[in-house]
Amino acid sequence: MTTASSLKHSTKLNQNKAGAAGVENLKTSVIWAYAAPGIGFRMMSFLFATFLMKFSTDVLLIAPAAMGALIAASRLWDAFSDPMVGYLSDNTKSRFGRRRIWLYFSAIPMGLGMIMMWSPPTMLEGVQLIIWMGIALLVYETASTAFFVPHGALGMELTPNYHERTRLFGYTHMIGAVGAGLGLLFVYLLGSAEDQRVMAFILSMIAGISVMGLVLGSTAILPERTDFQGRGSSSPFKSFADVFKNPHAFLLLVVFGIETFGAATVGLLVPYLVDYVLPAEAIPFSKATYFTAILATYTIPQFAFAPLWIRLARHTGKKRLLAASMWLSAGVFIGYFFALNEPMLIWLLSFLLGVTGGISAVVAPSIQADVIDYDEYLTGERKEGTYLAVWNLIRKGAASITALITGVTLQLSGFEPNVPQSEQTQFAMRALFSLLPASCYLIGATLFIRFALNEKEHTEIRRQIDARSDVPPGPTAR
Repeated sequence: MTTASSLKHSTKLNQNKAGAAGVENLKTSVIWAYAAPGIGFRMMSFLFATFLMKFSTDVLLIAPAAMGALIAASRLWDAFSDPMVGYLSDNTKSRFGRRRIWLYFSAIPMGLGMIMMWSPPTMLEGVQLIIWMGIALLVYETASTAFFVPHGALGMELTPNYHERTRLFGYTHMIGAVGAGLGLLFVYLLGSAEDQRVMAFILSMIAGISVMGLVLGSTAILPERTDFQGRGSSSPFKSFADVFKNPHAFLLLVVFGIETFGAATVGLLVPYLVDYVLPAEAIPFSKATYFTAILATYTIPQFAFAPLWIRLARHTGKKRLLAASMWLSAGVFIGYFFALNEPMLIWLLSFLLGVTGGISAVVAPSIQADVIDYDEYLTGERKEGTYLAVWNLIRKGAASITALITGVTLQLSGFEPNVPQSEQTQFAMRALFSLLPASCYLIGATLFIRFALNEKEHTEIRRQIDARSDVPPGPTAR
């Protein structure tokens, strides 16, 4: 056996080991290791999305415009941190791999930032409290960028298979249901607590410690392809320019940015709608219970139908399934504007919104991975980190603008915490919650019609990439 043949043979054997990265079919243990950190993050995700703004305005008594500006500023910081982490992780070289080293170092700062955000010292008030919250947001956003960008990139490297990627992200989403269930419990506990500051401290401690442990433990198990090390772009400017030159990627950026701009109001405004807009007779039990039940109605179909979306994506195509979810989302949000006084319709619309959210969570990252393969076809480089950074930046930037607009709109419409709101304020809340996202989903779905990367084209792209080298995918870092 020649040296070259020997190398190819031994590399192929290594790739066939249980848990190796770059294989066509992933081991269940790899999927669980990849999904595990999401359990910790989802414990606090609902609180982040739905309670942070309201907790800050109603409990900490920070002005809504000031808190909206803080959230916007923390996301604008990502305009620097996301691209930096994406490019650096693409070009990192270590014995742990170019992604896993980032996951190790992000774990503890993420947990600490999470705790800081929900547990400001009671002695702080006014400007001092605003500064504390700004620092907490900065610590958490920076550390989470250092985790989510490399972690997302690592997932897209685990398998080149068109449908196996949908399986990976689908089951990752479904495994996250464990954390989502705990997150719903957290929402109920915080919403019904007599002293919300004490409860927020307890919950953030549980979630922060869980995130640290799950990230460190799962990273020790995850494999990573070492043959991708050194295959990032040598120039950061060229690296990011390539993302915008990729026609498939550019279209996704526009679509996801528009959608996020509208949908970001949902999490911010749900607790305000429950407290200030829904009539008392529409809520048959306590507001905390009602709020948690609505979230459960939205959350359960997100995870329960994940296996169905994995199968449908294989039979109908990823594009058709994701497009259908966009059109349905637009209809659901239009319905919300007229349904806020109709309790039964609210439950149905929340269920349908959970269905569409589940489709997007399963299919969208799989499509992103295919688009990155097209970049390799064009450039010969592997820039998952850069692509994830740009996508995250667009989404966070859109969400930050929405947070700022929401905070300013509430203040200009006459919002006053913990008292009944005027008709003008209630109308502003309803319009931001329903008509804004409905318009954005309609625009996004219309633009997405032009997306052209399908299974046949992806198969040809992978064939040409593989034909450039006779050497199979390389060994994995441990």
